[in-house]
Amino acid sequence: MDEFYQQLFLRQQEAKDMPSNVRIWEWARDVFRLLFPERSSKKLLTVDALKANFRMLENELYDILLSSKACVDCDHSYIVAHFFEKLPALYELMMTDAHAILEGDPAAQNLHEVIRTYPGFLAICIYRIAHQLWTDRVPLIPRILTEYAHERTGIDIHPGATIGRYLQIDHGTGLVIGETCVIGEHVKLYQGVTLGAMSVNKVLAGTQRHPIIEDHVIIYAGATILGGETRIGHHSVIGGNVWLTNSVEPYTTVYHEPTIKFVGSKNLS
Repeated sequence: MDEFYQQLFLRQQEAKDMPSNVRIWEWARDVFRLLFPERSSKKLLTVDALKANFRMLENELYDILLSSKACVDCDHSYIVAHFFEKLPALYELMMTDAHAILEGDPAAQNLHEVIRTYPGFLAICIYRIAHQLWTDRVPLIPRILTEYAHERTGIDIHPGATIGRYLQIDHGTGLVIGETCVIGEHVKLYQGVTLGAMSVNKVLAGTQRHPIIEDHVIIYAGATILGGETRIGHHSVIGGNVWLTNSVEPYTTVYHEPTIKFVGSKNLS
C-alpha cells in the first residue's frame, strides 16, 4: 500500500500547478455570460467596465494556457489574441443559432427566452468557443469545455466537428456529434440523434469517420447516421429512429416504418 500511496502522491505533485477543469469551464462560462447578459447576474454599467471584464478573461485564458502541461508548445499570446479577435464573429454565429431556434420552435416566444433557457443554445455556444481553440491546436481544453456542456445539457458535441450557421438543436438530450462530422447551414437536429462513426478502431484516428450533413437537413429524434462516407444531401428529411450507413440524395425523405402487431384487445370504457 505504501508504494500505491507514493504513486498517487507523485501524480498529485505533477498535477498541482495545472488548471482545474472547473477553472477552465468557469472561464468559458464567463465569456458566454458577457456575450449574453441574460445568463448573468452581473450588471455592467459602462462600456469601459465591459472592456475591463474582457481584459480579465484574456489574462485568465493566458494563465490557463501557460499553466496547462498539455499546451507546453503553444504560442499562448497568439492563441489569446486570436481568440478574442474572433469573438465578434463567434458572437454573430451564436446569434444565428439563437434565431434558428426561435424561428423553428413554436414554443419559443422570443430571443430572450431562447438565450436564457434553451440547453441546445448553451451547448452550441460552448462548442463554438471550444472549436475556436481547437482550430488553433489547443489540446485538451476544448474537450474539457464540451464535456462540461455535455454534463449540463446531455448534448455531446466534439469540439473538432465542423458546424455551419443557423444550427437548431430541439430538446437535444442524448444528441451526439462526432469529431469529424461536418454539418452545413440551417440544419435541425432533434433529441437522441447520433452522428457517429462506423468503427471506433484506433487506427482510424485522424480520418473522416463521421457523416456529412448538407444544408437545410432535418433529422428527427432517435435517428442514427454513421460513417465518414455517408452524406445526407441538402433539403433532406431523416425520420425518427432511422438507421443510416449509406448516403442519400438531396431532397430525400427517409423514414422508419415499424411493423406493429396487436395482440388481443382491452375495453377501456
